[in-house]
Amino acid sequence: MRLTWKYKKMNDLIEWLSISAEPWTRYRTLVDLTGLPDDAPAAQLARQEMLAHPQVQALIDNASNWPSYALTRHNDARHPMYAVTVLVDFGLLPGDSGMSKIVDNILSHQSPEGAFQSLVNIAPAFGGTGQDAWTWLNCDAPTLLSILLCMGLASDERVQRAAAHLVSLVNENGWRCAAAPELGKFHGPGRRLDPCPVANLYALKALSLLPELHDSPAAQAGIDMLLGHWDGGRGAKYYLFGVGSDYRKLKYPFIWYDLMHVAETLSRFPRLRQDARFQDLLAALAAQAGPDGRYTAGSMYQAWKGWSFADKKNPSPWLTYLALRIQQRAEE
Repeated sequence: MRLTWKYKKMNDLIEWLSISAEPWTRYRTLVDLTGLPDDAPAAQLARQEMLAHPQVQALIDNASNWPSYALTRHNDARHPMYAVTVLVDFGLLPGDSGMSKIVDNILSHQSPEGAFQSLVNIAPAFGGTGQDAWTWLNCDAPTLLSILLCMGLASDERVQRAAAHLVSLVNENGWRCAAAPELGKFHGPGRRLDPCPVANLYALKALSLLPELHDSPAAQAGIDMLLGHWDGGRGAKYYLFGVGSDYRKLKYPFIWYDLMHVAETLSRFPRLRQDARFQDLLAALAAQAGPDGRYTAGSMYQAWKGWSFADKKNPSPWLTYLALRIQQRAEE
């Protein structure tokens, strides 16, 4: 049975978000939930307040230092890469102050294969050298591609080449653990023929930003992997990733493999709105709303303490906006 997202208090929720003290929440609510044109005075006012906000300015400063230091684990929430992902979620573009430097930094590191590279340090125990190196893995290159696509660079030849490379890596069961040739025997903590849930999530997020690939075999393989894991693999783990209690906790930024991150990504594929597995996943998200329809974080990254979405005691305007946007897409 298809789940219907008709809240009696929807207007109250949107009004609450529209007067939030968070200008990023106000801006995205006006544009995404109320349909106000981006160039409307109210939207532009919220956007300018967002760009001038001290927390956003601090994010831009942090993001401008990318890569800053080598990644040793891909859920390092304090890494500048995730400051960039939050900025693009807020709606910042290359023309905004400080953002063009970030774009240039990412574009300047592209592998011969086509994937964009990160500065990483892989321990010898995992097949690495223990030294900082510019390279790519399936658990970082798609994130960099998504950043560039979010900032309107889909027509750039370098971005197109990275997208084509990402598609070329898919297998019949989705994306597996894969990395640059120079990493040799590198492999994550799982079986080589198994799909990697977080790699599938990152890859699908990038493909979701390319409408011409929404119905591609690659996208279908990744979708089936994520929804199959949710629907039939409640006890199964791939590369240590499961769909248990930690998976269900609401958490932002979108860094790791969890319910809201998966729902956000899959909601961008219109044909899934009739999929019973997807509706079941959305029901698990909606069940976490409070009596007033507001959402509170179930888990948090300490590096983001001070933001409403990293507060487990009080409803978060930003998390509520994200949940409503996901649900709104499911109704369209």
